[in-house]
Amino acid sequence: MLSIGLTGGIASGKSLLSARFRELGAVVIDADQLARDVVAPGTPGLAAVAAEFGPAVLAGNGSLDRPALGAVVFADPDKLKALNAIVHPLVRAAAAALKQGAGPGAVVVQDIPLLVETGQEASFHLVVVVDAPAAVRRERMVSRRGMSVADADARMAAQLGDEQRRAAADVVLSNTGMPEEVLAQVDVLWHQRLVPFARNLAAGVPAPTAGPPVIVEPDSAWPAQAARLAGRIRHAVGSSALGVDHIGSTSVPGLAAKDVLDLQLRVHSLAAADAVADELAGAGFPRRAGEWWDTGHDFGGGHTGERWAKRLHNAADPGRPVNLHVRVDGSPGAVLALAFRDWLRADTHVRLRYESFKRGLAAEHSADATTAAYADAKEPWFAAALPELAAWMSATGWAAPGRQ
Repeated sequence: MLSIGLTGGIASGKSLLSARFRELGAVVIDADQLARDVVAPGTPGLAAVAAEFGPAVLAGNGSLDRPALGAVVFADPDKLKALNAIVHPLVRAAAAALKQGAGPGAVVVQDIPLLVETGQEASFHLVVVVDAPAAVRRERMVSRRGMSVADADARMAAQLGDEQRRAAADVVLSNTGMPEEVLAQVDVLWHQRLVPFARNLAAGVPAPTAGPPVIVEPDSAWPAQAARLAGRIRHAVGSSALGVDHIGSTSVPGLAAKDVLDLQLRVHSLAAADAVADELAGAGFPRRAGEWWDTGHDFGGGHTGERWAKRLHNAADPGRPVNLHVRVDGSPGAVLALAFRDWLRADTHVRLRYESFKRGLAAEHSADATTAAYADAKEPWFAAALPELAAWMSATGWAAPGRQ
């Protein structure tokens, strides 16, 4: 199944989006509703809350007095933390039970107000943030919910700032105008990205790619996108990950590139690479069929043209192309990928030379149906550059990073 984390600041419009996702066919799990359910009368959750905060947070009929509890916790960060420590594990367990009932091709949307605050980003295929300025959200809370300005500000202060939420987002939907405007954004996201993503996941195949190589200007968002994906990879494979690296052209600031992220997962062995293939596929990175190899150099033995095995996975997400190279930690191929990246970062002349070569090559292959011929045509450049790279490594004392 495709798992989507939906979040946003209080009064940003999560409920509006959740309703639309449900209409479109998603399985929607509402964390706020689950938070109410786990502290309903007679539940262990309510007993734990009463034990922590005392009988003053209980109504006369034994149910939770939410306004009384809110007045306590939103005025004291430590008490809010204590409440979250009780409620959040119960909500996660209830949400997991609901997800198990969804089919393999389903889109599951979990509406979680504190998704980023609780560090859950890596457990979703995508994080969608609905965004609205603080002033707009304050006005909504005062006019629609009857809160005072002070109470509204206290609720917003108890959450992360807008920039922190946006930094965790794969998709940001702006909800500053009429409801129809943000709902139109939801519909486009659903049909163009989420439905194909879910279909690819269920089939265990990467998103299809087509068209010639297109070199674009460097995007300052590439490193943050790579970091989010690396977090999901680590979450998926656990201790099998000895390192997850952002490599390739998008990892070099200022370098024009194809808008495809290259990531490297370093593992103990090829057997370990094969052992995590299902976990990677489940996280959104199915393995490409067949055996795949690197052409490398041992940086000392002079055996240019040697070949080292790797496993190649690609993104099932049609909205974010990714090449995930799974290599043995310390192998020549893994070392080469990191050294080449750092060389380009350090040497402006080499970086510009490589960019010029890529642009020319892309122009030569601008009528191609795929990027395969472009990729093959780059290999002689790499082979010719290897002695120069090896000399740079020796002169600078470059060493591959350790486990991450």
